[in-house]
Amino acid sequence: MNPWLPTAPCTPRTCAGHEGRMRGRPAAAALLLAGCACILAGALAAPFVPLLGAARRDRLIRRWAYGVVRSFGVRVRITGTPAAPDGNPAAPGTLVVANHISWLDIPLVAAVFPGRMLAKSEIRGWPLLGPLAARGGTLFVERDRLRALPATVRTIGAALRGGSRVVVFPEGTTWCGRGPGGRFGPAVFQAAIDADATVRPVRITYRAAPSRSTGTTGRTGPAAGCRPTGHEISAPAEHTAPAGAAAFVGDDPLLASLWRVVTAAGLTAEIRVLPPIPASGLPDRRALARRAQTAVANESANRPPESVHH
Repeated sequence: MNPWLPTAPCTPRTCAGHEGRMRGRPAAAALLLAGCACILAGALAAPFVPLLGAARRDRLIRRWAYGVVRSFGVRVRITGTPAAPDGNPAAPGTLVVANHISWLDIPLVAAVFPGRMLAKSEIRGWPLLGPLAARGGTLFVERDRLRALPATVRTIGAALRGGSRVVVFPEGTTWCGRGPGGRFGPAVFQAAIDADATVRPVRITYRAAPSRSTGTTGRTGPAAGCRPTGHEISAPAEHTAPAGAAAFVGDDPLLASLWRVVTAAGLTAEIRVLPPIPASGLPDRRALARRAQTAVANESANRPPESVHH
């Protein structure tokens, strides 16, 4: 493993448990087929989507991405309002940054902010998802090649200057969602500065309905290194436990994660849209990365920017 790559202490064995309500095998298999069929439908339609106008294309992608998450049996809760496009094609695009927990993050963010994803090159080889990502304009990065990073930043900057919306998970790896998560790498924020773009942070949370018998779900305690920070966002009373079943961490096989999601009943994915951060308002990429990380990690991000402590 490259020592420069970010790592998380989360593992499938310690972080991806689900002790709440479970679906039977027939119902779970039906959801798995429905989810894969929804993804396949998107892959088949992808060549024709660019023929649509920008507004219709965004609407279609949002509905399809929302449908992907729902078809796997996961409820969706969106809070906050994305900024409406200003209709100026000469304006720079937006760099959307989010914490990273699951493969579900990709369609979940697309349900709110359709755009070009930055993803590790390994995803290109995933069944169904890989070809779909490539057709959708995903920007693939070779994480093992540190020398490729400047070229990646230039590519993101060019996309932003061209008015594109680029979606990035700057933690660089997935975390289980039970604790503070990882540090936001500053490199991608240089692209926003170079393009004079706006950074739009969003926070992703997965919750599980409490078990009917115990009133709780998930593991009895988080794994070491994944402890809650006290800054988790509030959630409805019926969804108070972090949903470990959604976590796609460590060396977890994709098929195992898919099955865990469809067998865990009562999962809710929440995406909270946070206030935008102008890239020009901070001195450098590290300060911009810290500001975005603070916004995503802390509930205080929902207050005006001047009240957020760094």
